[in-house]
Amino acid sequence: MPRDLTPCEKIERSIIKRFRKELWKPFIVAVKRYELVKAGDRIAVCISGGKDSMLLAKLMQELQRHTNIPFELEFLVMDPGYNPINRQRIEENAALMELPIHIIETDVFDVANSQTANPCYLCARMRRGCLYKGAQQLGCNKIALGHHFNDVIETTVMGMFYGAQLQGMMPKLHSRNFPGMELIRPMYCIHEDDIISWCRYNDLRFIQCACRFTEKTEEQGGGSKRKEIKELLRKMCQETPDLEKNVFNAIHNVTLDTLPGYKWRGEEHSFLEWYDDYDPVFD
Repeated sequence: MPRDLTPCEKIERSIIKRFRKELWKPFIVAVKRYELVKAGDRIAVCISGGKDSMLLAKLMQELQRHTNIPFELEFLVMDPGYNPINRQRIEENAALMELPIHIIETDVFDVANSQTANPCYLCARMRRGCLYKGAQQLGCNKIALGHHFNDVIETTVMGMFYGAQLQGMMPKLHSRNFPGMELIRPMYCIHEDDIISWCRYNDLRFIQCACRFTEKTEEQGGGSKRKEIKELLRKMCQETPDLEKNVFNAIHNVTLDTLPGYKWRGEEHSFLEWYDDYDPVFD
Protein backbone atom coordinates (compact mmCIF):
# COMPACT_ATOMS: atom_id res chain seq x y z
CA MET A 1 0.00 0.00 0.00
CA PRO A 2 1.55 3.34 -1.07
CA ARG A 3 2.22 5.80 1.73
CA ASP A 4 0.57 9.20 1.85
CA LEU A 5 2.65 12.05 0.52
CA THR A 6 3.66 14.88 2.82
CA PRO A 7 2.47 18.42 1.91
CA CYS A 8 5.96 19.23 0.65
CA GLU A 9 6.10 16.08 -1.48
CA LYS A 10 2.73 16.97 -3.03
CA ILE A 11 4.06 20.42 -3.94
CA GLU A 12 7.19 18.91 -5.45
CA ARG A 13 5.25 16.32 -7.41
CA SER A 14 2.95 19.00 -8.84
CA ILE A 15 5.97 20.73 -10.37
CA ILE A 16 7.28 17.58 -12.04
CA LYS A 17 3.91 16.03 -12.96
CA ARG A 18 0.85 18.31 -13.07
CA PHE A 19 2.74 21.44 -14.18
CA ARG A 20 5.54 19.76 -16.09
CA LYS A 21 4.70 21.52 -19.36
CA GLU A 22 4.00 24.92 -17.80
CA LEU A 23 6.78 25.11 -15.18
CA TRP A 24 9.38 22.36 -15.29
CA LYS A 25 10.04 22.27 -19.04
CA PRO A 26 10.42 26.06 -19.56
CA PHE A 27 12.63 26.15 -16.45
CA ILE A 28 14.92 23.51 -17.94
CA VAL A 29 14.86 25.31 -21.31
CA ALA A 30 16.14 28.51 -19.68
CA VAL A 31 18.80 26.72 -17.61
CA LYS A 32 20.18 25.00 -20.72
CA ARG A 33 19.68 27.77 -23.31
CA TYR A 34 21.39 30.45 -21.25
CA GLU A 35 23.86 28.14 -19.47
CA LEU A 36 22.76 29.27 -16.04
CA VAL A 37 24.05 26.41 -13.90
CA LYS A 38 27.54 24.92 -14.17
CA ALA A 39 29.44 22.24 -12.32
CA GLY A 40 30.87 23.51 -9.06
CA ASP A 41 28.43 26.40 -8.67
CA ARG A 42 27.23 27.37 -5.23
CA ILE A 43 24.01 29.29 -5.81
CA ALA A 44 22.13 31.48 -3.36
CA VAL A 45 18.43 31.31 -4.21
CA CYS A 46 17.05 34.67 -3.10
CA ILE A 47 13.64 34.40 -1.46
CA SER A 48 11.46 37.47 -0.99
CA GLY A 49 8.49 35.47 0.26
CA GLY A 50 6.39 35.98 -2.87
CA LYS A 51 5.10 33.29 -5.21
CA ASP A 52 7.91 33.68 -7.77
CA SER A 53 10.89 33.29 -5.47
CA MET A 54 9.26 30.45 -3.53
CA LEU A 55 8.61 28.51 -6.74
CA LEU A 56 12.16 29.23 -7.87
CA ALA A 57 13.48 27.68 -4.68
CA LYS A 58 11.57 24.46 -5.28
CA LEU A 59 12.59 24.35 -8.95
CA MET A 60 16.24 24.69 -8.00
CA GLN A 61 15.85 21.95 -5.39
CA GLU A 62 14.32 19.64 -7.97
CA LEU A 63 17.06 20.46 -10.48
CA GLN A 64 19.71 19.58 -7.93
CA ARG A 65 18.02 16.23 -7.33
CA HIS A 66 17.52 15.28 -10.98
CA THR A 67 20.59 16.63 -12.78
CA ASN A 68 24.02 15.08 -13.16
CA ILE A 69 25.64 18.53 -12.82
CA PRO A 70 27.09 18.84 -9.31
CA PHE A 71 26.18 22.15 -7.69
CA GLU A 72 25.18 23.42 -4.25
CA LEU A 73 22.31 25.57 -3.02
CA GLU A 74 21.71 28.06 -0.25
CA PHE A 75 18.34 29.68 0.40
CA LEU A 76 18.70 33.32 1.32
CA VAL A 77 15.97 35.55 2.77
CA MET A 78 16.91 39.21 3.09
CA ASP A 79 14.47 40.88 5.50
CA PRO A 80 14.32 44.56 4.45
CA GLY A 81 11.97 45.35 7.32
CA TYR A 82 8.90 43.15 6.86
CA ASN A 83 6.01 43.57 9.24
CA PRO A 84 5.57 40.66 11.71
CA ILE A 85 2.73 39.08 9.69
CA ASN A 86 4.78 38.91 6.46
CA ARG A 87 7.86 37.69 8.29
CA GLN A 88 5.86 34.90 9.90
CA ARG A 89 4.27 33.93 6.57
CA ILE A 90 7.70 33.58 4.96
CA GLU A 91 9.00 31.40 7.78
CA GLU A 92 5.89 29.21 7.78
CA ASN A 93 5.97 28.71 4.00
CA ALA A 94 9.68 27.88 4.12
CA ALA A 95 8.97 25.23 6.75
CA LEU A 96 6.03 23.85 4.76
CA MET A 97 8.14 23.61 1.59
CA GLU A 98 11.19 22.27 3.49
CA LEU A 99 13.48 25.13 2.52
CA PRO A 100 16.39 25.59 4.96
CA ILE A 101 16.53 29.39 4.81
CA HIS A 102 19.18 31.82 6.03
CA ILE A 103 17.65 35.15 7.12
CA ILE A 104 19.59 38.41 6.91
CA GLU A 105 18.28 41.29 9.01
CA THR A 106 18.47 44.76 7.38
CA ASP A 107 16.86 48.20 7.62
CA VAL A 108 16.50 48.71 3.86
CA PHE A 109 12.85 49.84 4.01
CA ASP A 110 13.56 52.44 6.71
CA VAL A 111 16.53 53.90 4.85
CA ALA A 112 14.93 53.89 1.39
CA ASN A 113 11.57 55.26 2.50
CA SER A 114 13.25 58.15 4.33
CA GLN A 115 14.44 59.47 0.96
CA THR A 116 12.23 61.87 -1.00
CA ALA A 117 13.89 61.22 -4.36
CA ASN A 118 13.78 57.80 -6.05
CA PRO A 119 13.11 55.62 -2.98
CA CYS A 120 12.30 52.62 -5.19
CA TYR A 121 15.62 52.88 -7.03
CA LEU A 122 17.52 53.16 -3.76
CA CYS A 123 15.61 50.25 -2.24
CA ALA A 124 16.32 48.01 -5.23
CA ARG A 125 20.05 48.82 -5.17
CA MET A 126 20.31 48.29 -1.43
CA ARG A 127 18.44 45.01 -1.55
CA ARG A 128 20.56 43.71 -4.41
CA GLY A 129 23.74 44.70 -2.57
CA CYS A 130 22.60 42.95 0.61
CA LEU A 131 21.82 39.80 -1.35
CA TYR A 132 25.22 39.74 -3.04
CA LYS A 133 27.00 40.34 0.26
CA GLY A 134 24.96 37.66 2.04
CA ALA A 135 25.59 35.20 -0.79
CA GLN A 136 29.33 35.83 -0.64
CA GLN A 137 29.32 35.20 3.09
CA LEU A 138 27.71 31.82 2.37
CA GLY A 139 30.46 31.01 -0.11
CA CYS A 140 28.26 31.39 -3.19
CA ASN A 141 29.36 32.52 -6.64
CA LYS A 142 25.85 33.16 -7.98
CA ILE A 143 22.52 34.54 -6.83
CA ALA A 144 19.28 33.33 -8.43
CA LEU A 145 16.29 35.67 -8.71
CA GLY A 146 12.66 34.84 -9.47
CA HIS A 147 12.04 37.10 -12.47
CA HIS A 148 9.82 35.39 -15.03
CA PHE A 149 8.74 35.72 -18.68
CA ASN A 150 6.24 38.50 -17.98
CA ASP A 151 8.83 40.52 -16.05
CA VAL A 152 11.04 40.36 -19.15
CA ILE A 153 8.26 41.60 -21.43
CA GLU A 154 7.07 44.34 -19.06
CA THR A 155 10.61 45.63 -18.51
CA THR A 156 11.19 45.84 -22.26
CA VAL A 157 7.95 47.74 -22.91
CA MET A 158 8.46 50.04 -19.91
CA GLY A 159 11.91 50.95 -21.20
CA MET A 160 10.45 51.97 -24.55
CA PHE A 161 7.43 53.85 -23.20
CA TYR A 162 8.96 55.58 -20.18
CA GLY A 163 12.73 55.30 -20.54
CA ALA A 164 13.15 56.14 -24.24
CA GLN A 165 15.34 53.09 -24.77
CA LEU A 166 15.10 49.58 -26.15
CA GLN A 167 16.42 47.58 -23.23
CA GLY A 168 15.71 44.04 -22.17
CA MET A 169 16.22 42.01 -18.99
CA MET A 170 19.18 39.64 -19.31
CA PRO A 171 18.91 35.99 -18.19
CA LYS A 172 22.26 36.34 -16.45
CA LEU A 173 24.66 39.14 -15.52
CA HIS A 174 28.12 39.57 -14.04
CA SER A 175 28.10 41.79 -10.97
CA ARG A 176 29.90 45.12 -11.30
CA ASN A 177 30.36 45.74 -7.59
CA PHE A 178 30.94 42.17 -6.41
CA PRO A 179 33.73 40.63 -8.54
CA GLY A 180 33.30 36.94 -9.21
CA MET A 181 29.57 37.06 -8.50
CA GLU A 182 26.90 36.41 -11.10
CA LEU A 183 23.12 36.90 -11.19
CA ILE A 184 20.93 34.31 -12.91
CA ARG A 185 17.20 34.23 -13.72
CA PRO A 186 16.19 30.54 -14.16
CA MET A 187 12.45 31.34 -14.49
CA TYR A 188 13.09 33.49 -17.57
CA CYS A 189 10.76 31.39 -19.76
CA ILE A 190 7.97 30.72 -17.24
CA HIS A 191 4.68 32.64 -17.56
CA GLU A 192 3.21 34.34 -14.50
CA ASP A 193 -0.28 32.93 -15.07
CA ASP A 194 1.16 29.42 -14.77
CA ILE A 195 2.84 30.34 -11.49
CA ILE A 196 -0.50 31.60 -10.18
CA SER A 197 -2.22 28.37 -11.31
CA TRP A 198 0.41 26.32 -9.46
CA CYS A 199 -0.18 28.33 -6.29
CA ARG A 200 -3.94 27.82 -6.49
CA TYR A 201 -3.59 24.11 -7.24
CA ASN A 202 -1.53 23.65 -4.06
CA ASP A 203 -3.59 26.15 -2.02
CA LEU A 204 -0.45 28.16 -1.26
CA ARG A 205 -0.59 31.67 0.22
CA PHE A 206 2.48 33.83 -0.25
CA ILE A 207 3.08 37.47 0.65
CA GLN A 208 2.25 40.16 -1.88
CA CYS A 209 4.30 43.30 -2.39
CA ALA A 210 5.53 44.19 1.09
CA CYS A 211 6.85 47.64 0.20
CA ARG A 212 5.50 50.38 2.49
CA PHE A 213 6.12 53.08 -0.11
CA THR A 214 4.07 51.22 -2.74
CA GLU A 215 1.24 50.65 -0.27
CA LYS A 216 1.22 54.35 0.64
CA THR A 217 1.25 55.42 -3.01
CA GLU A 218 -1.70 53.17 -3.90
CA GLU A 219 -3.65 54.42 -0.87
CA GLN A 220 -3.16 57.97 -2.18
CA GLY A 221 -4.58 57.01 -5.56
CA GLY A 222 -1.31 56.44 -7.39
CA GLY A 223 -0.03 53.30 -9.06
CA SER A 224 3.11 51.80 -10.49
CA LYS A 225 4.06 52.08 -14.15
CA ARG A 226 4.73 48.34 -14.18
CA LYS A 227 1.14 47.69 -13.11
CA GLU A 228 -0.11 49.96 -15.90
CA ILE A 229 2.00 48.10 -18.47
CA LYS A 230 0.87 44.73 -17.12
CA GLU A 231 -2.78 45.71 -17.55
CA LEU A 232 -2.14 47.18 -21.02
CA LEU A 233 -0.41 44.01 -22.22
CA ARG A 234 -3.18 41.84 -20.82
CA LYS A 235 -5.79 43.80 -22.78
CA MET A 236 -3.74 43.72 -25.99
CA CYS A 237 -3.18 39.97 -25.68
CA GLN A 238 -6.93 39.42 -25.79
CA GLU A 239 -6.85 40.48 -29.44
CA THR A 240 -3.32 39.31 -30.25
CA PRO A 241 -2.53 36.18 -28.17
CA ASP A 242 1.07 35.94 -29.45
CA LEU A 243 1.92 39.55 -28.63
CA GLU A 244 4.07 38.83 -25.56
CA LYS A 245 5.75 35.92 -27.32
CA ASN A 246 6.59 38.25 -30.20
CA VAL A 247 8.19 40.78 -27.84
CA PHE A 248 10.21 37.99 -26.20
CA ASN A 249 11.42 36.73 -29.57
CA ALA A 250 12.18 40.28 -30.71
CA ILE A 251 14.75 40.88 -27.96
CA HIS A 252 16.49 37.67 -29.08
CA ASN A 253 16.47 38.82 -32.71
CA VAL A 254 17.53 42.47 -32.68
CA THR A 255 18.63 43.61 -36.15
CA LEU A 256 21.24 46.27 -35.44
CA ASP A 257 21.66 47.34 -39.06
CA THR A 258 18.11 48.68 -39.05
CA LEU A 259 18.61 50.90 -35.98
CA PRO A 260 19.96 54.46 -36.23
CA GLY A 261 21.66 54.17 -32.85
CA TYR A 262 22.54 51.71 -30.12
CA LYS A 263 24.72 51.32 -27.03
CA TRP A 264 27.40 48.71 -26.48
CA ARG A 265 28.99 48.44 -23.03
CA GLY A 266 27.68 51.89 -22.18
CA GLU A 267 29.15 53.56 -25.27
CA GLU A 268 26.82 55.16 -27.81
CA HIS A 269 27.12 54.22 -31.48
CA SER A 270 25.48 55.61 -34.63
CA PHE A 271 24.67 54.00 -37.96
CA LEU A 272 26.77 56.79 -39.51
CA GLU A 273 29.89 54.94 -38.32
CA TRP A 274 29.39 52.24 -40.92
CA TYR A 275 26.84 53.75 -43.32
CA ASP A 276 29.18 54.77 -46.19
CA ASP A 277 30.94 51.38 -46.22
CA TYR A 278 27.83 49.28 -45.82
CA ASP A 279 26.94 46.68 -48.42
CA PRO A 280 23.14 46.90 -48.41
CA VAL A 281 21.11 43.75 -48.01
CA PHE A 282 17.89 45.55 -48.91
CA ASP A 283 16.75 49.04 -49.93
